[in-house]
Amino acid sequence: MCTRDKLSRAPILSAVAAVGLFLPACADAPEGGSSDAVVFEGARVIVGDGGVIEDGVFVVEDGRFAAVGAAGEVEAPAGATHMDLAGKTVMPAIVNAHIHLASDRETRTDQLQHYAYYGQSMVVSLGLDEGDVGFQMRGEMVPDGARSQSAGRGITSPEPGRSEVPHWVTTDEEARAAVRGLAADQVDFVKIWVDDRSGQYERLSAELYGAVIDEAHANGLRVTAHVFTLEDAKGLLRAGVDAFAHGIRDMDVDDELIALWQERPNVVLVPNLPAPGVAEDMGWLAGSVPASRVELMQTNSFDRPELQEFFGIQARNLNRLSQEGITISFGTDGSSPWAAHQELADMVRTGMSPADVIVAATSASAEFVGADDLGTVAAGRSADFIVLDANPLDDITNTRMIDAVYLRGAAMDRDGLGARFRGAGQ
Repeated sequence: MCTRDKLSRAPILSAVAAVGLFLPACADAPEGGSSDAVVFEGARVIVGDGGVIEDGVFVVEDGRFAAVGAAGEVEAPAGATHMDLAGKTVMPAIVNAHIHLASDRETRTDQLQHYAYYGQSMVVSLGLDEGDVGFQMRGEMVPDGARSQSAGRGITSPEPGRSEVPHWVTTDEEARAAVRGLAADQVDFVKIWVDDRSGQYERLSAELYGAVIDEAHANGLRVTAHVFTLEDAKGLLRAGVDAFAHGIRDMDVDDELIALWQERPNVVLVPNLPAPGVAEDMGWLAGSVPASRVELMQTNSFDRPELQEFFGIQARNLNRLSQEGITISFGTDGSSPWAAHQELADMVRTGMSPADVIVAATSASAEFVGADDLGTVAAGRSADFIVLDANPLDDITNTRMIDAVYLRGAAMDRDGLGARFRGAGQ
């Protein structure tokens, strides 16, 4: 078995060049003619839809999975390069349906590369995007970077002193005009905030979010809601909301909410759990985070009963909603590129199985954001995948043991990127 241990941007490499650069001892030279196909052999393949292929084989050609199956079931193209992944586990790259990106091109590019470093192939900047950069970059394949979507500015009631980026609305017509503006920008989602911020503001009323949802649907757009209370979640379901960008945070869900949700089974939950309030080893971040910052993060990681109680409400709610068959997707909020792996572990902490959590973060999340070529290791899909040194089905924190990340069939220069990120944070 073989292993491998903001100055410039490494270009995306072809799959063959990536093989030669990063894992030379694992690759057999092509025989019988040239081909850009690479055959990856011997890994456990977590498909992303709940399936697992032991001793899997998959072919990557022209940036896509050309064939996927068990050993002996896949025919290698003539002249293909062979890559030995014995002892490794492969899973689809993660689709993160709730983050917030910077609104300037240089910083946003850096962020997309950092998200990709931690195995994310697509991210959705869910509101607070200023200007046009977020829309311009949606169609770009950033070298060594994740793809992105944007909800533009988003809509909320006035929140003076907090942020002036979202559309502030106080009337039905203002709400509808804000949606029409977002529709003109061709946003991927309409994001609304329904939260009084612990009594600081008047939250978006049912009349106003109802107008937003109605206008959005008239313009062919889906609405995802930042929500806090059980009462507001029920109101949003009655009003026709399409997704929740957070779980319910004030109390345990009740039977009425379950009944409302089951009447609208296509409504998706992106749970976005809070910190669990328990001490954690932060050493796994050393690859891209400066040592001084890792040390500070470690110092600040200790048991906090008050956070555990807050986490417990949302954990119980996620567990129940998952058991009731509600579609669970995946998102982390904020802008920490490594938070995806903490969220995976926290979702398992609620009682979900590692297998179900991986489905939520891959195929379910890809379907939710409309990324039809992401989320599974399957023929025809974009070859965006993570090579792991250990099996996350045994221990979800093994998603942090990343040996390589491939985007569109090309291996990222993780060593170079990690060094750059560490240097930028000094």
